[in-house]
Amino acid sequence: MAGHRVIDAVCLGSPFGARNAGTTPFSARPVSQFHADSSEEFPAGAPAQAGAAADAYVPPVRLTRLAFDRRSAGFPQLDFLLGEIGRRMQERMPLIRIQPARALDIGCGHGHGLAALRAQYPDAQIAGLDISGAMLTEAARRDPQRQPGWLGRMLGKRPTFDLVQGDLATLPFAPDSFDLLWSNLALHWHPQPHRVFPEWHRVTRNEGLVLFTLFGPDTLRELREALAGVDTDAHTLRFVDMHDIGDMLVNSGWSTPVMDMETLTVTYETPERLLREVHAMGGFRRPPGVRDGLRARRWYRDVLAALEGSRNRDGVIPLTFEVVYGHAWKLAPRTRQQVDEQGRAMVPLDSLRRSRPRS
Repeated sequence: MAGHRVIDAVCLGSPFGARNAGTTPFSARPVSQFHADSSEEFPAGAPAQAGAAADAYVPPVRLTRLAFDRRSAGFPQLDFLLGEIGRRMQERMPLIRIQPARALDIGCGHGHGLAALRAQYPDAQIAGLDISGAMLTEAARRDPQRQPGWLGRMLGKRPTFDLVQGDLATLPFAPDSFDLLWSNLALHWHPQPHRVFPEWHRVTRNEGLVLFTLFGPDTLRELREALAGVDTDAHTLRFVDMHDIGDMLVNSGWSTPVMDMETLTVTYETPERLLREVHAMGGFRRPPGVRDGLRARRWYRDVLAALEGSRNRDGVIPLTFEVVYGHAWKLAPRTRQQVDEQGRAMVPLDSLRRSRPRS
């Protein structure tokens, strides 16, 4: 796509070893119930929460919903990035032996992951969840099974995607509802990721899998460096380290989690386009009090000048995206070892098998 391209991909891996290692219908809401309240964006004064870096901010969940309702119309300009990382997730699927009857795309946005899951598992019942009603409305519009005319009739043999509005940490599903959870570039928007993984574990069936991506701490590095020369305010999201995510998985009951990371560098021909796309993905905000007027124009001009100074030898502006990939399994709980009054292990005789005589 003109204006940006992936020019570099550096991969790193970091496996985490496990420590201590009924049919439920979807509660899908009709698309008509989704509401797109676009009256509010991330406010300039949204504070960084506890544990956030000094150059990062974490908007609360309610403001995240409102912001993505507002930005949904411009989200297609990010299809190149979502599509590229989603494609890389798909490349990993044949290596994982699972045939889910039910799958859930968490943070489904406009439905890229839903289409990928349908292509990979054509017979599975697939649901999508997003915090933004506007995003879900667009996902429903893109669902081939909902298309009118001959195309819809031809594809009508497959069920439509079940689309549900909700928060990543309070899923509106019963326990053990899904065999596969898929989430592409959604987890980093949640202000409390340590609350998300236990909830995902709750709705996953035994022997089920979670597969996800999120941005890591090096994401938007060049933008942060440029902004540091303009003012001292926090302008970008806090992105959690890969190793912390692995610990959260283990502490939430997931087994044998595996994490790896790659760095993608996207280049931009103009600083205006860079800021426009980062703003569209929700990763950038203006400082407190700078919304319009002379001060806003001066601040914006200084930011553009700082980004112009970061052009590389090829004359383009690089922007780093650290992409973290993770997957883990939900295994059935082990049967607790029986012990006697003195704490010694007890093995029932009927559980012993007679060994074969040696020849």
